[in-house]
Amino acid sequence: MSLLNLPGLGQMVEVISKERNLPKHAVQNALREALLKGYERFRKTYRSEGITFEEEYFNNFDVELDIEGEGFRVLATKMIVDEVKDADHEIGLSEVREVAPEAQAGGTVVVDVTPEQGDFGRMAAIQTKQVLAQKLRDQQRKIIQEEFQDVEGTVLQGRVLRFENTSVIVAVSSGFGQPEVEAELPKREQLAGERPYRPNMTLKVYLKKVFEGSRRGPQLLVSRADAGLVVYLFANEVPEIEEEIVRIVAVAREANPPSPAVGPRTKIAVDTLERDVDPVGACIGARGARIQAVVSELRGEKIDVIRWSPDPSTYIANSLSPARIHEVRLINANERIAHVLVPEDQLSLAIGKEGQNVRLAARLTGWKIDIKNLAKYDYEEEDRKIQESSARFTENLEPSDQDEEENDYADDQE
Repeated sequence: MSLLNLPGLGQMVEVISKERNLPKHAVQNALREALLKGYERFRKTYRSEGITFEEEYFNNFDVELDIEGEGFRVLATKMIVDEVKDADHEIGLSEVREVAPEAQAGGTVVVDVTPEQGDFGRMAAIQTKQVLAQKLRDQQRKIIQEEFQDVEGTVLQGRVLRFENTSVIVAVSSGFGQPEVEAELPKREQLAGERPYRPNMTLKVYLKKVFEGSRRGPQLLVSRADAGLVVYLFANEVPEIEEEIVRIVAVAREANPPSPAVGPRTKIAVDTLERDVDPVGACIGARGARIQAVVSELRGEKIDVIRWSPDPSTYIANSLSPARIHEVRLINANERIAHVLVPEDQLSLAIGKEGQNVRLAARLTGWKIDIKNLAKYDYEEEDRKIQESSARFTENLEPSDQDEEENDYADDQE
């Protein structure tokens, strides 16, 4: 069989494999695809002979690498026919029977169609080189996707490499002994309090997304601002969470507040089914050691750990910690609206600087929270509004709903 020489083929595969952190078989697959594209270019340029090359024209062609022989062959799978009309896809039965007397029409045979060394011209070689670079990038993306998809939504150790515009490029690894891969930490996912980042600075990052398909830049998007990072840090510091004695019910985080005058803050709601376990105390730790470790990793971010409760009033009151709450009134359970009554000296604490405390409490609980001054709250007026709202809700019930109820009643009577 013919062989097109590629001097140093084995060494080239070895070098590319090391430089790009790719297994040898992935490099060989990329090289095979690139050489096939080069052959297609050669055929279309020098041996078209009036042929119309459709998109799938070369689907029956393949490239075989010979690492030891330092070269490659081009092979074509052809249909055995009595009369040849398409030489690229068909071969005559009489020709095949010269080497395989038992051959029958309708079968297939693999034929060596490797061109001569001098025929595989400069343009084809350039095409091969360009396609090889693209195929290697595709192989890298595919391997990264397969390697990191299983760890998406977890936390990785990162190391700052360089800066691109407002993004930070960090090196991450999917596990011990695995090669490092570049990931992007965009500005919106950074913590303002830890900028400027420095080269070789190490930090924990939350793997937010693994991009699929072609994309300029790193395939991995990581975050320092995602609430998932806080959940991981607590699970890492609190054995009771890892052992599922304490569970994290909800997290609300404002890592980059809208105003620079307000610092980052997180509220986390925890619970337990164990009567003898204090879930809040477990998260805080002796002398605050556990929560302090999380705060340190987040560069001093303020964290409120509160007790979750199935009772909305209790849960809302807890969520506004550290403010002292007098009463929580559930104004509209359907629309999840609540009035929170606090003494005048607790108003600013309940609302928080530029509304941050009540904003995070609302996100944590899922209720629309309206902070009210206890001294100025008019119970009678608010009760009247509640009754009017309830009446409007009843009036707005769709007639079809009432008709169905009446029909159901009539059916029961029958």
